[in-house]
Amino acid sequence: MIRVLLADDDPLVRTGLRMMLRGADGIEVTGEAANGAEVVDAVRRDAPDVVLMDIRMPVMDGLAATRALSRDASARVLVLTTFDEHGLVLEAIRAGAVGYLVKHAAPEEIVEAVRGAARGEPTLSHAAARALITHATSGTGDESRAERARRRLSVLTERERAVADAVAESLSNAEIAARLYLSLGTVKSHLSSALTKLELDNRVQLALLAHDARDPSA
Repeated sequence: MIRVLLADDDPLVRTGLRMMLRGADGIEVTGEAANGAEVVDAVRRDAPDVVLMDIRMPVMDGLAATRALSRDASARVLVLTTFDEHGLVLEAIRAGAVGYLVKHAAPEEIVEAVRGAARGEPTLSHAAARALITHATSGTGDESRAERARRRLSVLTERERAVADAVAESLSNAEIAARLYLSLGTVKSHLSSALTKLELDNRVQLALLAHDARDPSA
C-alpha cells in the first residue's frame, strides 16, 4: 500500500485529490497539510511514502518543505502545482522532488505519477520536461556553473561518472548496462553510489548536474 500525504493550502483541492486517490488500487491517503511546516511534522509523524506537494503555501512554501524532507525523511516528493515556470521546475528538482506535475493533469496521470514516485521513478509534465530540456541544451556560457559541477563530479570513479553521463542522456538502466558492458545490478550499484557521494536524491538531479558539467562551447 502506497501511503500519500496531501499538501495544499486549498481545502477544496485536497478534498478533490483525496476523492480521486481513494478510488485507486494500492493507494491510501494518510493525512493532509495546509502549509510546508505542517508537511514536515506530518511526514515525521505518519511516515508517508509520497508527498503530493503544492509550491505556493503559507508559513513554509513547498520548495522549502521539499528541501527539509530531502535532508531527513524517506518520503518522496511529487510536486503538483498550478505553476510550470522554468525556474520553479529546476528549483523543485534541485530541492529533491522526484517529479513535477501541473494540476490540470489527467487523474490517471496523477495516479501513475504517485505510483512512480513511490518507486523512485521521475515523472514530469510536458511543461516541466521542456524546462529541463531547455536548461540542458541552452548554451549559457556559464563557466562557473560548469566548473562547480565538474568539481562535484570529480569525487566519482570513472565508471560512476560514465553512468552519470548516460543518465544525463536519458538512458534507462538497461540501456546503460548495454552501453558500458555492465550487468544491470552493477549499474544500479554505481548509480546508488554516485547519488550518495554527491548527496543527491534522484537521477533527475544527477542528470542536471552532469549536463551542467559539460563544456558549454561543445
